[in-house]
Amino acid sequence: MANSRSALKRVRKTQRQTLRNKTLKSRVKTYRKRVVTAIESGDAKAAQEALNQLASAADKAGRSRVIHPNSASRLKSLYTKRIAAIG
Repeated sequence: MANSRSALKRVRKTQRQTLRNKTLKSRVKTYRKRVVTAIESGDAKAAQEALNQLASAADKAGRSRVIHPNSASRLKSLYTKRIAAIG
């Protein structure tokens, strides 16, 4: 366990950051699942709307370094290509 005041503060800070990171990462995963579901159903319009949400969440997570910015870019590119193949 942390002994000094600064170490205790770091513990509190880490807990807050972990919660924020988990929230952002979970949001990206959720939107990714929605995009995949829409693509599998063949609904290009719903897939595009879900992709917009995914792109926003991925960019936000990439900006705060929760995921690597290149990973965010790769996600957007991958699903954009798959949606273009549908319609």
